[in-house]
Amino acid sequence: MAPRRPAGADAFPKKTVEPFVTRTAEDGPLYAALDLGTNSCRMLIARPSGGQFQVVDSFSKPVQLGHGLEASGRLSRPSMARTVHALQVCRRKLESHKVTRMRLVATEACRRARNSRDFLRMIRRETGLPVEIIGAEEEARLAVISCAPLVSQRTEQLLIVDIGGGSTELVWIDLEEVDPKDRPRAIMRLGEGFGDPRPGGARVVDWISVPLGVATLRDQFEDVEDDQGRFALMSWHFEEMLADFSPYSLIQEVEENFQIIGTSGTVTTVAASHLGLRRYDRTKVDGLTMTTAQIDRVIRDYLALGPEGRRTDPRIGRERHALIMSGAAILQTLMRVWPTRRLSVADRGLREGLLYAQMVKDGVLAPDDMNGVA
Repeated sequence: MAPRRPAGADAFPKKTVEPFVTRTAEDGPLYAALDLGTNSCRMLIARPSGGQFQVVDSFSKPVQLGHGLEASGRLSRPSMARTVHALQVCRRKLESHKVTRMRLVATEACRRARNSRDFLRMIRRETGLPVEIIGAEEEARLAVISCAPLVSQRTEQLLIVDIGGGSTELVWIDLEEVDPKDRPRAIMRLGEGFGDPRPGGARVVDWISVPLGVATLRDQFEDVEDDQGRFALMSWHFEEMLADFSPYSLIQEVEENFQIIGTSGTVTTVAASHLGLRRYDRTKVDGLTMTTAQIDRVIRDYLALGPEGRRTDPRIGRERHALIMSGAAILQTLMRVWPTRRLSVADRGLREGLLYAQMVKDGVLAPDDMNGVA
């Protein structure tokens, strides 16, 4: 299946988002964003606070919605039942906080499944929640704007990578014509679309949605028993899928002014392992810069552990051990084929992008009230 990308260039947020903890409610409207992906159901409830937002409540549950989808082309009954149960918890949280402003979206698994429309009707019947399926371009736009606070003022060429469960989105952005102090704000404005860049604004050179994420890539090679051999095959296969992404064939030595920002559970897990965290701490991971040598060292450690070792390693966690090597294969491939030795780690993504987009649209959060990294 070839990567999908329509013809494709201008995004939105401050330097850090508040840690994801439940907080005492204060005055002001509450917003909710829910991301129903191939593996997980995740939700944030937050309120605008200056040029940023404050998280009031959050929810995350592995539902494995896409389990078996690669083989059957359909969402299975057990997967749909697990997901509906998680969404019922989300509904209770929304009701408890009296949230009226919300956007609840489903991504790759529902885009691909033949019975996804029936599933959405089932969700509406069982939970009352208005879940909608969004396209790959909108998913990419939302990931981009969530990462805007992490864009360095020195960056002229930017690659944002979102490694999901069912797909991986890559967006290459040219910032050369943007004043350095305005670069994060220019990224933020790309939430309006990739097609028509403003004069002096950010320009999307190309973007792609590769239909391979941590779950779909793993499923394609689950019959390969050798651990290291499977990892090498996954890495090679993912690189093959980048052939239609134009920057892949236009690689130049832009080390000093080129930045890759990675957002996904894979990226944050590798970062936490690098830091030696026994308990995950978002404040230490979000915005961290890792070198390719540090990433490679963590991945070598994962391979040395083997499947059983990874299953019991507290740095990886029982919920991610089965998916970490497919995600690591994608990550290592991306760091190998582009001219940089550094990766900016983003513990943020679709949910944050959904929140920013709603708040900016309502005029309760100004895209100009933000600054990027130095």
